Amino acid sequence: MQVTAVSARPRPKTGAGSKAPTLRHERSFAAVGYKVLAGCDEVGRGALAGPVSVGLVAVDLATVRSLKGVRDSKLLCQSDRETLAPQIKKWARGWGVGHASAAEIDLHGIMGALRLAGTRAWDRVCADLTPDVVLLDGNYNWLSPARQASLFDLPGNDDGGCQAPVHTKIKADMTCLSVAAASVLAKVERDTMMVDYAVTHPQYGWEVNKGYATASHRLAIDEFGPTPLHRMSWQLGTRPEADARDHESVVGG
Repeated sequence: MQVTAVSARPRPKTGAGSKAPTLRHERSFAAVGYKVLAGCDEVGRGALAGPVSVGLVAVDLATVRSLKGVRDSKLLCQSDRETLAPQIKKWARGWGVGHASAAEIDLHGIMGALRLAGTRAWDRVCADLTPDVVLLDGNYNWLSPARQASLFDLPGNDDGGCQAPVHTKIKADMTCLSVAAASVLAKVERDTMMVDYAVTHPQYGWEVNKGYATASHRLAIDEFGPTPLHRMSWQLGTRPEADARDHESVVGG
């Protein structure tokens, strides 16, 4: 009997050796008249503690050039992200990072908190310039206000936040340079916050796990209880909680 060898599926490359995101998709928006595009991504969505954070990086579609070394933040080591962050800020026409706290996540739910953090990032970008369009990682537009402005609305009669058209793209953080850059800025700011929080809450290992649901983090919650920086609406420890609403897993930025 002839045996056919089956080759193992190659593992995806990560870090500096992975396929670099490009500006190809961003530039397609210039063909329909857009001039300034903002790439957008979030980090911290699946954590048990700390904020959810949203990055926005605006680029001029007529003049933007590639930026070497940028990848989705999850594919880069900490030192590479910290090296790239100031380069991204100089490269971009505008940038902003917004955060929504654990308490705000509990109050508004994860989608409402993402919109809140995204609005804060949007407002920071708009202090310098207003993007014509947004490219958002994923398949759901959580950035736009719950009610988009209408042509019949009176001036100022809107919910605030991003009023530009938002286009979603699955895995945009892997393929689109502006979105990957946004993920790096958001990741660096959020990680810095978690390291700072770890100084006053050393039991939970936040300087290492950054608030995500590692086994040691859950065990620490069992032993010491949650802090005000934990998301009380999540299932936090290892013991089941009857009223917990653990909407998100550890998978995320």
